[in-house]
Amino acid sequence: MSTTRHFLTDLDFSQAEQTKVLDLALAMKADKYGYTPYAGPQTVAVFFDKTSTRTRVSFHAGIAELGGSPLIINSAESQLGHKESISDSAKVLERMVSTIVWRTYAQSGLEEMAQNSSVPVINALSDDYHPCQLIADLLTVREHKGALAGLKMTYLGDAANNMANSYLLAGVTAGMHVAIAGPEGYLPADSIVAAAKERAALTGGSVTITTDAAAALQDADVVATDTWVSMGQEEEKEARLSLFTDYSVTSAAMKHAKDDAIVLHCLPAYRGYEIEADVIDGPQSVVFDEAENRVHAQKAVMTWLMVASGLAEDARMEL
Repeated sequence: MSTTRHFLTDLDFSQAEQTKVLDLALAMKADKYGYTPYAGPQTVAVFFDKTSTRTRVSFHAGIAELGGSPLIINSAESQLGHKESISDSAKVLERMVSTIVWRTYAQSGLEEMAQNSSVPVINALSDDYHPCQLIADLLTVREHKGALAGLKMTYLGDAANNMANSYLLAGVTAGMHVAIAGPEGYLPADSIVAAAKERAALTGGSVTITTDAAAALQDADVVATDTWVSMGQEEEKEARLSLFTDYSVTSAAMKHAKDDAIVLHCLPAYRGYEIEADVIDGPQSVVFDEAENRVHAQKAVMTWLMVASGLAEDARMEL
């Protein structure tokens, strides 16, 4: 009997599994309607506790393209986690839907959901991680750069947020050399760094954590950033804008990276703050390829989890 597989953090896929998911995403991009693990149509429940554009649209489109029916539920429309316990909700949902996708706040809620669910649970963003975004990002890098292992990927900005955590963990899982730069007090937690180093020791990747943006950018193949003011941090906006100025991805900063470096941003972007307009709208930017790839990446994640959990079959997939 198969064990249900979930995707809650970037470490839930080994290097080999991550590679297979990326292979599958490329195949799905070339054959948009060729994979139907949700034929029926089966229902996928997609919960949103946080606002969204790309995540909402990409999951809805992806589920439909996989032959399924997306059930999009906003937090105000659901009893999940407030009128009904997460564990009870999971036990109800597993009898009605084939996969549970949740964009939420606390990582612990996702973990409780997965512990009580016999169908895959997918983290569509939490306060700690954004693993689906990183599958899309790695897919984009692979399209533009080929193999991932051995590339240097640099992230600048708020290095204590969910995106920095996921860049670090997913990057080293791919065998990349990941450099994270931010101001003192806004660097990844020791536990995240330790987990990244442990994974890097298995994959040939490496971890660099620094407050020196120029050093982190040196010879980078990939440069990534994210908003300095995430949801729930609006009251800190002015202080953050001043604090992170030296970590902006500007044309001058990009001179430290390789001439053919590509630039990622998960969007929404705030030009003139974390990234200069000339950079995000310039020839090195691949942010709209990256946004499109959310669909293909998430289709691959959902399909891989369904097959690995014994809930769907596809002879073309090697687990």
